[in-house]
Amino acid sequence: MSIVVIVLILLVAVILIRNIRVVPQARAFVLERLGAYRDTWHTGLHLKLPFIERIAKIVSLKEQVADFPPQPVITKDNVTMQIDTVVYFQITDPKLYTYGIEQPMVAIENLAATTLRNIIGDLELDQCLTSRDIINTKMRAILDEATDPWGIKVNRVELKNILPPKEIQSAMEKQMKAERERREAILRAEGEKRAAILEAEGEKESAILRADAKKMQQILEAEGQAEAILKVQTATAEGIRLINEAAPTDAVIRIKALESFATAANGRATKIIIPSEIQGLAGLAAGIVEASKEEKAPAKESK
Repeated sequence: MSIVVIVLILLVAVILIRNIRVVPQARAFVLERLGAYRDTWHTGLHLKLPFIERIAKIVSLKEQVADFPPQPVITKDNVTMQIDTVVYFQITDPKLYTYGIEQPMVAIENLAATTLRNIIGDLELDQCLTSRDIINTKMRAILDEATDPWGIKVNRVELKNILPPKEIQSAMEKQMKAERERREAILRAEGEKRAAILEAEGEKESAILRADAKKMQQILEAEGQAEAILKVQTATAEGIRLINEAAPTDAVIRIKALESFATAANGRATKIIIPSEIQGLAGLAAGIVEASKEEKAPAKESK
């Protein structure tokens, strides 16, 4: 009897221990009682009734990533492409996730594929390649609304790869090469234009500086000549003033005029116009010389 009691006690202890469950962080346990939903256990220590209650599903509350394989889609301009998507989602209601739909991941994959085909079907190839953000936003909104009854929240959707046919890829590469060559030609032309403009501006500035320098030189030369003329005229005026102050006699004036005439006669001039005053003065001088000669001649005879 003691052995039976011990065995029964151990059996009860084992049953109790097996029905004590600890729910870790970011997990949720869906509990059923006799096949019906009973409760949702969150983080902590929990005890369930043996043989009556069971844990139907263990749900992760972390954000999850689903990478779906490439799906063939056709654009508005009839180009078939392969696009694979990545969906980031999180379970917000473990009960709806458990009982809302069978195989929720398969449902999300199919829903993402059909949604992608609908969106891409309204866009052309170039729009598909340049409007990823718009496609991602539309898909996220549609998937989030569709998965809400399943207890799933779609946080974001990303287009991982967009693979057009090889012929389209080759044409796009040629177009891109031609565009790069065009941009290179434009940049080269703009550079040459800029260099020509800078060279012309440099020549213009150089010409302006040379003209300014020549102008300043001419101004300085003119100022120097004007200053020299002014000094000469000032000296002449000062000489005339001094002569006027000295009040020279007519004889002195005539003698000075004769000296000036002699100086002019020593030049290279071939023709000289003699004023009447100087002619008279010269005649007077010649008469004095003749008179002196006549006086000297009788004196010699008397001797």
